[in-house]
Parts: sequence; C-alpha cells; structure tokens
Amino acid sequence: MHALVTDHTIYSCVMGSRAFGLATEASDTDRRGVYAAPARLFWGFAKPPTHVEGPAEEQFSWELERFCELALRANPGILEVLHSPLVEHADATGRELVSLRGAFLSLRAHQSFAGYADAQRARSDAAVRRHGAPNWKHVMHLLRLLGSARDLLRTGTLTIDVGDRRERLLAVRRGEVPWPEAERWMTALREEADAAVARSPLPAEPDRARVEDFLIRVRRASALAG
Repeated sequence: MHALVTDHTIYSCVMGSRAFGLATEASDTDRRGVYAAPARLFWGFAKPPTHVEGPAEEQFSWELERFCELALRANPGILEVLHSPLVEHADATGRELVSLRGAFLSLRAHQSFAGYADAQRARSDAAVRRHGAPNWKHVMHLLRLLGSARDLLRTGTLTIDVGDRRERLLAVRRGEVPWPEAERWMTALREEADAAVARSPLPAEPDRARVEDFLIRVRRASALAG
C-alpha cells in the first residue's frame, strides 16, 4: 500500500513540535499526508485503505475521503494538518484542498478540541495521583492545544505555531512549572475557550456541500483518467 503514498499523495507536511514552534534538538520529524486513491480501486470488493503508515519513519497518510470526513468532524489533529506552516508537497488537488480549509472549520471544534483536552487532562491527573508527576511533554501539548482552541473560537482562524508562548511551554516540558500552576493555566484556557463560543465568528456547522463537491470532482477526474 505504500505505492498509494509514493504515487498518489496530493498534500504532505511536517507536523508535531516542528510545526508547533516547539522543536528542540531531540525532536523527531513527523510527516503527515493525504493521498487520493485512484477511482478504479473503489470498484471492486477490496477497497483501498483509509490510511497508510510509512513508508518513511514517523510518516502517516490518510485517503482523501477519510481525511475530509475527519476534518468535517473537527478532529483536532486533522485540522492542524491543513494549517501546518511546513508544507513539503502540494499538487493542484492538494492546493485546492488547502484552499478549502476554512470550509472545515465550525463550532464543532469546541467540543472536539475540548473533548480531547479533557481526556488528556484526566490522564495527567491520574499520573499525578499514581506517580506524583505527569508526563510533562503531554502537559505541554495539552496546553498548546487548549490555547489553539481558544484562539480559533475567538478569531475563526486556526494557528498552530505557538509564537511567543514557546518558552513558557518548553519550561512546562522540562518540568520547571509546578503542577498546580500548570493546572491553573489549563483551567483558565478551557474557561476562556468556553466563553469564546457565544461570540465566535465560526459557523455552527462546516460547509459539507462544498467539501463534497470537491471530493466528487476529484473522483470524477480520476475515473475519466482511467
């Protein structure tokens, strides 16, 4: 299945700490991508995979339809892929996908981002109870995600680079911020995100029709090409 990635990728980027502005010398290079499987592969009983790991280390790709489905649900990791500042490849179809990224944004992001953050915080709370300290790298990324969600709800724009929050977040990762202080920061960001919903410029729902039109055109072009 690696041929789907090597031959049919329409968009790929670097994600993780490098895209978030939190990279250190020890950071890996995480690559994420989207491939458009040829239409003919859908005609038989065996369908193409919805995702593929590899072929490179730390590389993961989604088939276009699955990617769009998850983005319409405001999956945080998927939405962030479309907003990476480190794009490595985008053909004409990939560039159109990126141009549609606003169509995926909606108030659904409030629940999806908050739900993920709540789950991560519960794990950190459990780690503190059991071991006396959380996984500080996870706490850093949880704070990053909450800040990103708050700003998205306030502005209608998803920005994943942490900007001037970098040093404070890296201090969290190094364990230099006391757990009670990290808890207060998480709580404040979550409350600010909740408060932003009422005045958010985001629409209640994503523009599903616009995304579906794009997907159908991609499939049609692939079918006509054979």
